[in-house]
Amino acid sequence: MTDSAATTDSATPPNAAPEYLPEHTPRLDLTKFAPEVYKAMVNLDAAARRGVDPTLLELVKIRASQINHCAFCMDMHSKDALAAGESVERIVQLSGWEESKHYYTAKEIAAIELTEAITVLTDGFVPDEVYAHAAEHFDENELAHLIAAITVINSWNRLAVSTRMVPGHYTPRATAHHH
Repeated sequence: MTDSAATTDSATPPNAAPEYLPEHTPRLDLTKFAPEVYKAMVNLDAAARRGVDPTLLELVKIRASQINHCAFCMDMHSKDALAAGESVERIVQLSGWEESKHYYTAKEIAAIELTEAITVLTDGFVPDEVYAHAAEHFDENELAHLIAAITVINSWNRLAVSTRMVPGHYTPRATAHHH
């Protein structure tokens, strides 16, 4: 046996899949132990979505989920956005949107800025300039629903993170809820 044969035997085969870490275990099943809360959240989510552009809404949901480190919701809303025709580039660039504004419309940037301000309330509340910028791009009905939608995704993020919902198993449009 040559040295090269010995190294080949101990090395990973060239086409072998990487050995990923195991999934974590969820802490608590909200749907089982608080079904009325879950149903109320689904209904609140549906009400908040009315009148807000679905593409813009997915960007907002992904961005809030990135800030809140909610892997479950990042997985869900990235998949929903891709299924709805959103580009990979725009999803990837969301985490650095301040340096890649040219990927988005002025209206989308106003919504993303508002999302950040509402999501990180400890960072100076929601500044008047951010609110005013959003109000330039959304009428009062749209703005009210956008604020509600941002609030709802933040609530979903907190529920998912605290109960340790496991990302990766969501299939777009396979379930009745899209938070």
